Amino acid sequence: MGSSHSHNHNHSHTPVNGKNLLFSIFLNIVITLAQVIGGLISGSLSLLSDALHNFSDVLSLIISFIANKMAGKDASVSKTFGYKRAEIIAAFVNAASLIVIAILLIKEAVERFLEPQAINSEMVIWLALLAIAGNGFSVLLMKKDSKTNMNMRSAYLHLLTDMLASVAVLIGGLLMKFYQIYWVDSLLTAGIAIYLIIVGFDLLKSSFRVLMLFTPNEITIQDIVEKVCKIEKVKNIHHIHIWQLNEDEVHLEAHMDFHENITLSEFDLILEKIEKVIQKEFGINHINIQPEFNKPDSKAIIVQD
Repeated sequence: MGSSHSHNHNHSHTPVNGKNLLFSIFLNIVITLAQVIGGLISGSLSLLSDALHNFSDVLSLIISFIANKMAGKDASVSKTFGYKRAEIIAAFVNAASLIVIAILLIKEAVERFLEPQAINSEMVIWLALLAIAGNGFSVLLMKKDSKTNMNMRSAYLHLLTDMLASVAVLIGGLLMKFYQIYWVDSLLTAGIAIYLIIVGFDLLKSSFRVLMLFTPNEITIQDIVEKVCKIEKVKNIHHIHIWQLNEDEVHLEAHMDFHENITLSEFDLILEKIEKVIQKEFGINHINIQPEFNKPDSKAIIVQD
């Protein structure tokens, strides 16, 4: 008997407002360029580190936009999964580069802290206000889509933290202007860089897990085995593989032994029950089961291929 492949089409691909997304991308590019130029002219590292934060979000928004457009493309004989993993690969590369740049910023901040330099605080203040206004507007634009789409929720949270980082830069600018505390620029730079490392490392770990086909953290294979084996006529489920294709799709493939030599039509009915249990309780929406009866193969839950 061959294998049976089931697709549960309950995916979370939700259409988002492309115009809002494009406008947020444009707005953040303007903010990033302004902060880079302003940071270089004023000598403020905190402005440059905030610009890096904004730039990482520009990349995140672009990836979300491209992924959303590509989601509508059909798979082909040469690309059976289409371009569904493009955003994961880009996220991994972005996270890795973000960590490297953040470490370089910390090194520069330490050197600047030991030898503080005068900074054009007025430019820092005005550009921080620009970033707060721009990111605040983007947050409002993205708020609606963030409630229904995981990609957009991630972008929304990034923009929100961008706005908070810009508030920190503004406070630093005010302290420099009125109290000439120039070392606060280095302190803020290090703080933003450390935050970037934390966010980047978290993204690096999660994208690495997806690329390596690891079982999602929230899924316990033993729980699936126990649930499925309670279904009538199922003897055991073994040789299990569970992986995440992207943030929307989780796949399961396994071999399944039955107590009886059932017909294909009986198997289809049992498969429907399995699908309901696995989808409802574990969020797995692509299931591929190979039915077996008295086959002399390994019955271990995990088998090294």
